[in-house]
Amino acid sequence: MSRTTPATPICTAAGAGTALDGSTRFAGRRLHLGVCGSIAAYRAADLLRQWQRLGIHVSLCLSRGARQFVTPLLFESLGAAPVYHDLPADESRDSLGTFAHLEPGQTAHAMLVAPASADALARLAQGRADDMLAAQALAFDGPLVLAPAMNPRMWAHPATQANVATLCARGAQLVIPDTGGTACGDEGRGRLAPLPEIFLAALKALCQQDMAGQRVMVTLGPTRESWDGVRFWSNPSSGLMGAALASCAWVRGAEVWAVCGPGLRHWLPQAVTRCEVTTARQMFEAASELWPGMDMGMFTAAVADFSPVPPASPGKFKKALAPEGFSVEFTPNADILQSLAAGRRSGQKVLAFAAETATDTTALLPLARAKLARKQADLLAANCVNAAGSGFATSTNSMAVVDASGTEAIWPLQSKADVAWELCSWLLRI
Repeated sequence: MSRTTPATPICTAAGAGTALDGSTRFAGRRLHLGVCGSIAAYRAADLLRQWQRLGIHVSLCLSRGARQFVTPLLFESLGAAPVYHDLPADESRDSLGTFAHLEPGQTAHAMLVAPASADALARLAQGRADDMLAAQALAFDGPLVLAPAMNPRMWAHPATQANVATLCARGAQLVIPDTGGTACGDEGRGRLAPLPEIFLAALKALCQQDMAGQRVMVTLGPTRESWDGVRFWSNPSSGLMGAALASCAWVRGAEVWAVCGPGLRHWLPQAVTRCEVTTARQMFEAASELWPGMDMGMFTAAVADFSPVPPASPGKFKKALAPEGFSVEFTPNADILQSLAAGRRSGQKVLAFAAETATDTTALLPLARAKLARKQADLLAANCVNAAGSGFATSTNSMAVVDASGTEAIWPLQSKADVAWELCSWLLRI
């Protein structure tokens, strides 16, 4: 088992590859975006569009430096409203009686500055209000997220680090810059963080932290069971449902550990501790090690029930050795869900999943009830993997959900992001 946190993006577009892209739970929320002078300023346009796809209303302010790279018209054309830039000497109230430099603090649920320059961090740390962005930030008392971008030596300078420490001590949330090559040719930490990281940080700032204090373990993805040195037995699971649950729990305030099977391509927040495994045995060992310290376990992984018994040689099995064909022997794997649920301590909650084949979602209910009892889970969500749009490698699911108290529900086809949101809420209620 290896534990890693991704340091470089798997994807380059804002939110591309995140598991919350299809969520409807942020519709109507209001985000104020500040953009500072940096070559990375153009990337704010991608972030804007991705938040808008979730129904988030985005207002925006460009610093004087940002306007050297991008124009207000760019963001106005993409639907940001209003778009601020100058702090006029004769500022007057708008039609609602609100001053422009105060408006975000009165209407937005969260504020995010990306990219945040070294100069902007200094202004905010010193409490200056001599331009529109600084004034708006000073008057904003909601969640503030900062995503710095600058030359690596500027980022490492003690003055910058002191300003960051001051802002974090006041409650600002920091999206740490990425490491790599910068526009000036230098290498090091200072480039804008991966856009999916900033995208999810904004979602975290926009939602209630009702899972704060919860320690959550999620198993996700497939396992691969080798039968020779190069071939394996597996399934088509993409891990999206588990990634949606891990991301959802994190944006709602939980500490999250993800035990990831191979091939997972969905972005997880860097604060999520990833435990990379390949086989069912490795997943069992990793989950068993983590489980005693968890409050919730979400067992979404499509674990192989059986493993092939490998041939004596670990190398490639040659076709010439079996011209008439051959048989592979299988042995049962440990039942991760059942084993850990049976040995849990008081207060731990277990969410189980069942991938089934059935005529329709309603027909899943008796199967879900039986598996819930057999696995000793608190909540079980079953889906038809043979139904269009529901199951492996799809962005949506229709679910039959049952809990240990006898409560049942049939959920129509919806995004896996919304399924994850509802399952997290259900776990909090029971």
